[in-house]
Amino acid sequence: MTASASADDKATPASAILLMFAAGICFTVLDTSAKYLVLSGMSPEFVSWVRFLVHLVLVALLFRIWANPKVLRHHSLFLQVLRGVFLYGSTIFNFIALKYLQLAETTSIAFLGPMVITALAGPMLGEWAGWRRWLAIAAGFGGMLVITRPGLGVFGLGHVFALGSMLSYSLYAIMTRRMGATETSESMIFYSALAPVLLMAPVAPATATMPPSALMWVLLLSLGVYGALGHYMIIHAFKRATAIALAPYPYLQIVWMVASGYLVFGDLPDAWTVAGAAIIVASGLYIVHREHRLRLASRTAPEEASQLAKKL
Repeated sequence: MTASASADDKATPASAILLMFAAGICFTVLDTSAKYLVLSGMSPEFVSWVRFLVHLVLVALLFRIWANPKVLRHHSLFLQVLRGVFLYGSTIFNFIALKYLQLAETTSIAFLGPMVITALAGPMLGEWAGWRRWLAIAAGFGGMLVITRPGLGVFGLGHVFALGSMLSYSLYAIMTRRMGATETSESMIFYSALAPVLLMAPVAPATATMPPSALMWVLLLSLGVYGALGHYMIIHAFKRATAIALAPYPYLQIVWMVASGYLVFGDLPDAWTVAGAAIIVASGLYIVHREHRLRLASRTAPEEASQLAKKL
């Protein structure tokens, strides 16, 4: 095993783990606040638009776009905009789903994302999964069926939007991987916020419902802060540890979501949701394990790794 491969086996820095924990809490507060606002009668279109507007302002100030040309530089403006549309779709579909579903349900369905990304990486990126990972993907979708139980009167509009959110985010992640070689990180963060704000500017204000209290104003304006801060923490966590090493930690977000759903809305997931979430998480962790094995093999024996990839 090479020195670089051995580095993957070292203990993950505590600072990286804490950053992932903090990011998960930020996203939990974001979804909890959004659910509260939507249930209070505010339109998901306006809430999601304000979330990106605040995010855009924070990014512009943080990157000092007036003095940093890398923020505005792009290789393909169309792809930058399309990627931003997928991110906005993920957000607005999630906010609509939160009107009908518990936080734990939407999060469990969102955890299908890594499996969908693995499936789409073949036709879209040429990164084909082996039969074991396809079995894990199938198991993950089985977990989703346990949660939604179509045909038994459980599957509803909220599940449709939750699945739409998960699929939109998967396409956003695929495009991020595809564009990473040609676009700067600063530009991708900037345009992913700018595109939704500009494209929805003619529509979102027309659906606006002004917050009736100071608390709701704070919650509305804080959405972009939680989103920007959460992504900022993830970026810095990945600077301290590998993606494979950190992959299991986002699944702990289900714990924060269950706790927040109970404390704020009095919701507790039923046994079906818990069972389905467990299947999805186990499937996702299995895929992480297989990706780790393939990565180590590619560093020790590239030809063997090619053969292993067909099996994994």
